[in-house]
Amino acid sequence: MKTTPPLAACSGSTLGLLIRQVRDGIWAQMERELAQVGHDLTFSQYIAIKKLAGGTASVTDLARAAELNPGAMTRLLDKLEARGLVARVADPSDRRALHIHLTEAGMAIWRDVDQCGARVRERAMSGMSDSEREFLTRLLERVRDNLTLTED
Repeated sequence: MKTTPPLAACSGSTLGLLIRQVRDGIWAQMERELAQVGHDLTFSQYIAIKKLAGGTASVTDLARAAELNPGAMTRLLDKLEARGLVARVADPSDRRALHIHLTEAGMAIWRDVDQCGARVRERAMSGMSDSEREFLTRLLERVRDNLTLTED
């Protein structure tokens, strides 16, 4: 396993690069996990299924969760719908709106791929104590929040 030496100081560009490398590593490992158990899903499809496992969502909600534009999410949903994993239902109070939900087949896939996600998270945090995991999560949440706070 390739490791890099710790940084003496973390400049802004180094921090951004490190976070990008972690994200890319998680995405790549998740796609490998999914492939190993026989699921032909991209990371973005996994995110959409994960979001829908919690209930119905709109295209906009799913696009935001997967960090895709709505057009790309619509194409992604077309693929999942063709496989029988999701269904789109018109909103009875607004004909223009759609509610997307997992089908029974989609829920069955979710139960399986959720375990893939757990294995990837465990691998990413292996060698860390529970307190280190919690501390890392709090630090990353603080970085995220610092970058998303609106100015008064």
